[in-house]
Amino acid sequence: MEWRGGDYVISDDPARVDLATVHHWLSTDAYWSHGVPLDIVRRALANSIVFGIYHDETQVGFARVVSDRASFAWVADVYISPDQRGHGLGKWLMECIKAHPDLQGLRRWLLATRDAHGLYEQFGFITSTSGRLMEIVDLDIYTRGRDQ
Repeated sequence: MEWRGGDYVISDDPARVDLATVHHWLSTDAYWSHGVPLDIVRRALANSIVFGIYHDETQVGFARVVSDRASFAWVADVYISPDQRGHGLGKWLMECIKAHPDLQGLRRWLLATRDAHGLYEQFGFITSTSGRLMEIVDLDIYTRGRDQ
């Protein structure tokens, strides 16, 4: 699918994703995946519905959704290039994700954020207080053992 707005395009075509750019963003700038290896990013993209934002054919944003396309979706790696922030691209990206035909009728959507609650609340996300969400977190998995 493809959505157009002015000089911008959002596409779910995985062949269009600039893997080197996305890896750079995720491994050096994104707080949630610092140091992530290229192979991990490649596998994550291959097993997700990807959404790239492009301006004049240059990738300026990205997100991916991990889903069974029936009942569950996890929104991950939402990233807008710093020089493109403040133009409403994150909001438009979430509109496109929520409108994607493979992601309709889902029972549960999840995501994690440190600082973008206001954006996601516009799309119905709430901060969970149910106590039912459990996780295993290993924040150093990408960097542990490299210096040994």
